[in-house]
Amino acid sequence: MSGPRWIPTMLLITAFQLISFAQVIFVEDGINYFAATILAIYLLIEWGWSITSSFVLRKSSPAIEFVAFFLTGIGLAVVATKGTSTLFTQFLAVVLGFALYIALLWMLANVDRVEKFHMPMEIIAIGLLAIGLIFASNRNGAYNWVQIGGFSFQPSEIVKIAFIFVGAATLEKIQTTKHITRYAIFAVICIGLLFLMRDLGTALIFFFTFVVLGFMRSGDVRTILFVILAAGMAAVLVVLIKRNYVMNRFATYRHIWDTPYGNGMQQTRVLTYSVSGGLLGMGIGKGKLRNVFAAVEDLIFGVVAEEWGLIIAFIVALAYVVIFVHSVRNAKGSRSAFYSIASVAAGSLLIFQAALNIFGVTDLLPMTGVTLPFVSRGGSSTISCWGLLAFIKAADNRTWAGRKS
Repeated sequence: MSGPRWIPTMLLITAFQLISFAQVIFVEDGINYFAATILAIYLLIEWGWSITSSFVLRKSSPAIEFVAFFLTGIGLAVVATKGTSTLFTQFLAVVLGFALYIALLWMLANVDRVEKFHMPMEIIAIGLLAIGLIFASNRNGAYNWVQIGGFSFQPSEIVKIAFIFVGAATLEKIQTTKHITRYAIFAVICIGLLFLMRDLGTALIFFFTFVVLGFMRSGDVRTILFVILAAGMAAVLVVLIKRNYVMNRFATYRHIWDTPYGNGMQQTRVLTYSVSGGLLGMGIGKGKLRNVFAAVEDLIFGVVAEEWGLIIAFIVALAYVVIFVHSVRNAKGSRSAFYSIASVAAGSLLIFQAALNIFGVTDLLPMTGVTLPFVSRGGSSTISCWGLLAFIKAADNRTWAGRKS
């Protein structure tokens, strides 16, 4: 899409969002003016960026942003039914995430600038995870939430951005054993800290991303070393799985109907209520799954299937495939190896995380408790997803077509 050709797509997304939010704004006891205000501001952000990006900055059309806007809009509509405070917090995270997206695009515009941030990113990543290990509180068996006053965040979500940044910056110039050793040590430290925090889902995501980063290099000895190291990490993972806190999650896998009122309650409810919503859904806020624990976080795909219908749920799942395909396509024609590696790694991370969430709540994979990118309630996750999207956008040469050198 180029020039005004993106407008029909944006109009379609806007129409969908208006219809969705109408069910939240016009309620039985009156009009939800706060939700209406949030929707208005969100639409201004969408259209404002699309117009500015295409006509003022003369960048490539905002096709990849459209997918993120679509997914984020669904998440906001779901959260809007949970109350004013919850909606405000989630919307604030969306605004901060989008601001980070723009800031990262600016930073990634200059390859020399990227190299200057290499070491600081390593320090920030390990520092944040160390803070999480020391100060995080236990939530659902994992020590991954740091509380500062009335504000809480997940350090591991922000580290996802740094993990890809450092990997791409290091592997772009990987000519010696020194470079690969440096990144290998960094990766082992990050994944090791996540295991110590008992954050299995995020550790799996980092491990998968590490493997993708390794295979982005050519098939030489260095790549083989990456595979060997990855296999070693996998062995450690298998050993750690034997620990009780992990085994509790895996014990229910493929046996959820044996304990429908116990450990299998969440997945059995997802499967039951998702089907009951049919193709077109029961309507936003009218589903039963939203009353189950972690409905708008871990189980939100089931909520979408029940309240929006299986058609929209399928489109949501397909959206992550679109993001991944976009990341690979951009990587093929990017201006340097850094952008290629970072784009594919970010796209792979997002689709892998989405797969863990969707297949986990439907019992096709063990449930790991990771969020559904852009959709699930969670400020840290939302901010992280928008940051990762910047890597994919930066790899598209058309993004810089109108930039003066």
